[in-house]
Amino acid sequence: MAVAEYKKISSMLLGILFASGMTTQALAKAQFNPALLERQGSDRPRVDLSAFEEDAQQPGIYHVDVVVNRQDQETRDIAFMLKADTDGKKRLWPCLSEDDLIRYGVRVDGFPSLNAAAKCVDLNAIPDADAQLIFSEQRLILSIPQAAMTNQARGYVPPEKWDEGISAFWLNYSFSGANYYAKKPGARDSDNQYLNVRPSLNIGPWRLRNYTTWSRSSHGDSHWDTIYTFLQRDIVALKSQLTLGESSSPSDIYDSVSFRGVQLASDDEMLPDSLKGYAPVVRGIARTNAQVIIRQNGYIIYQSYVAPGAFTISDMYPTGGSGDLYITIKEADGTEQHMVVPFASVPVLQREGRMKYSLTSGTYRSYQNNNSEHTFFTQGTGIWGLPYGFTIYGGTQLSSRYQSVVGGLGKNLGMLGALSLDMTQSWGKPKDEGRQQGQSWRVRYSKNFVDTGTNFAIAGYRYSTRGFYTLNEVMDSWYNSDEDYGLWQERRRNRAEMTLSQNLWQGAGALTFSLIGEDYWNNSRQMRSVSVGYNNSWEGISYSVNYSYNRNSYKQDIGFDEHSGRVYDKDQILAFSINIPLERWLSNTWASYSINTQRHGDTSQTVGLNGTALADNNLNWSVQESRTNHGEGSGGNLNADYQATYGEVNAGYAWDKNSRRVSYGIKGAAMLHEDGITLSQPLGETVALVKAPGVSSTRVINQTGVKTDFRGYTVVPYMSAYRRNEIALDPETLADNVELEQTTRSVVPTRGAVVRADFSGRVGQRVMVKLTRPNGLPVPFGATVTPEGEGSSYSSIVGDDGEVYLSGLQESGTLGVSWGNTADSQCRASYRITSDGSPGLQKVAAECR
Repeated sequence: MAVAEYKKISSMLLGILFASGMTTQALAKAQFNPALLERQGSDRPRVDLSAFEEDAQQPGIYHVDVVVNRQDQETRDIAFMLKADTDGKKRLWPCLSEDDLIRYGVRVDGFPSLNAAAKCVDLNAIPDADAQLIFSEQRLILSIPQAAMTNQARGYVPPEKWDEGISAFWLNYSFSGANYYAKKPGARDSDNQYLNVRPSLNIGPWRLRNYTTWSRSSHGDSHWDTIYTFLQRDIVALKSQLTLGESSSPSDIYDSVSFRGVQLASDDEMLPDSLKGYAPVVRGIARTNAQVIIRQNGYIIYQSYVAPGAFTISDMYPTGGSGDLYITIKEADGTEQHMVVPFASVPVLQREGRMKYSLTSGTYRSYQNNNSEHTFFTQGTGIWGLPYGFTIYGGTQLSSRYQSVVGGLGKNLGMLGALSLDMTQSWGKPKDEGRQQGQSWRVRYSKNFVDTGTNFAIAGYRYSTRGFYTLNEVMDSWYNSDEDYGLWQERRRNRAEMTLSQNLWQGAGALTFSLIGEDYWNNSRQMRSVSVGYNNSWEGISYSVNYSYNRNSYKQDIGFDEHSGRVYDKDQILAFSINIPLERWLSNTWASYSINTQRHGDTSQTVGLNGTALADNNLNWSVQESRTNHGEGSGGNLNADYQATYGEVNAGYAWDKNSRRVSYGIKGAAMLHEDGITLSQPLGETVALVKAPGVSSTRVINQTGVKTDFRGYTVVPYMSAYRRNEIALDPETLADNVELEQTTRSVVPTRGAVVRADFSGRVGQRVMVKLTRPNGLPVPFGATVTPEGEGSSYSSIVGDDGEVYLSGLQESGTLGVSWGNTADSQCRASYRITSDGSPGLQKVAAECR
């Protein structure tokens, strides 16, 4: 409706309120005198405005987002009815069942007067409960007292809301290649190509996956390789994944093992974020209805309300395993209790009561063509979180050539950090050797010193006796060769590692330090690697300095003598880099410079520009020039990558004194579903199919380069499994002839699912229709107009002088008009739009009969 008509109607309604001579204190509802909206005369019908007398929206079914205690729950159609609240004022109340409240976490068994057998329960039966429909936002806000809620973990999404998705087949592909043009005398030109394809099929909860590669070189033969093929599905009751086919075992306790067989393993993604990872259980006692605030490193990481008595908090989000927890209990009378819970973690620790397991059985799978591929083995592991910060874990590996058992204990030591210790006993039969047995001990430690900003991310040490073998080492020894396995296979004796970070004072940046050392039983090689780094930023300029030292030493026999020497292969590198934003001169552009030098080698310098371009920043580009003081001399490269709706393409050109290289690549995906074929960017494990028929070239918010295709379909390439994901279309990119009921959808996919996000809307002309009756008079003000057609539920209201605004109309059609319940207060109007070619509002006149 035009602005002028709205202003005219508003002025009339305001005059009606003044003319009625009634105040808001005197009447609960507004009463309109329709005579003021009508011309005098007996031939004009009386306008029925009773639907607008109540101070509320009309009862009916509305598509709303349900929010319970500030937590999003779901989006669906809900019936609303007019009902008096505790103050006697009538307003819209939702019709919710007992099952609805249970899904929202309400303890319905504690409130018998809810009348659970009824189709719509009585929310007033819950003291202080409230329901409010915010019509302008299509949101239903439910406020339920905490005492009436079950103890659900934060971020919990009930399994009933998990969407297994639609049946679909899709193919991920990635092709790349390069041509080399030699400049060095004696060298020759060459080229190579590489392709990987990942076909996938979803049928119900089952996921079939394959990964196949092809490579070709101008100097060699081309060949295909299959990396894996497996069938997988959720086992919701066990919070686990069942895998059949070729895959790898978890690496929580043992090193990961490739297998062909069956595996059942816990899936941490099925847990709420607040129950993933390790966090201690906080226990305390509140004297009154109290507020509990938990701080770590000065930040509030948890806040909740508890009833009088003992309480337990077990749903804190993991925070990286660092920093003691400071708990404040604010009582209702204003007094406070304070306590400290020491907190540190290593990767193996589990929350109290959490059991994580894996069971794997099948044949060992090696990428070598050897007999070990036919060797059957079974592996089982378990990790169990106990009270008081303890975690116990263990496992076993069994086969005809190898057996082992492992057991360990982890402990949150509080102010002293976190520690885990385990021992593995193995019995193995490597090829061409007798039966061996040995032990491997491993200790890991982690601690944050909050006061000094020091963090031992992890410090670990492992020692293995001479007879200790891993399952991979024994199986890989049975290769098709007469060479002695022990001559080339390196078996680790000692391994020590440590990672340390130190935050300096404010604005001074941070230091990092890492150390890795290894030596081996069956040769004299020793490996040492040390790196030290410093990084900081100022006014958007980031810079870093890094130093690394790497050494490998070999014991070498000389001639036939028993004298031995040691050959040292060591290197030291010092590097500096800086990145400078050029936003003041060039938007989305950065300049970079780096220099690195080797103690006994070259010094190289690189300067470059990189940035993003186009409206959606879907073009990434970079230009670099480098120079080495001797050796390779100068060189450089140009690279560009473009993320489009139907895929991603890249190209590059590089040069130095010896060669030139042209590289190219393309990657993307094609999905076959019940509505046709959709091309897209490369897809991740879990995706969403956007269905918006007729809504073409509309951008998906926060997804670079992702737009609906010419049919109105596209695929959002990355979704988080078992979590609420918001998918939003950018209203600014909608065509002028499109109106959507909603531009945002919420989905909760299972792992590997293709969930559908359906954006229903109206695609067609926006029209101002002037409706008149056969006697020439306009259709009454307040009449309801509905376009007739299959599945049509859209309606609008007639304004002054019989004009009504409608959207999504086709070039011709029929409108149903009603301003009462009798036959003479209804009519139908046929229309035909004669467009002038402009995308704006069209005007049409139609007679209603």
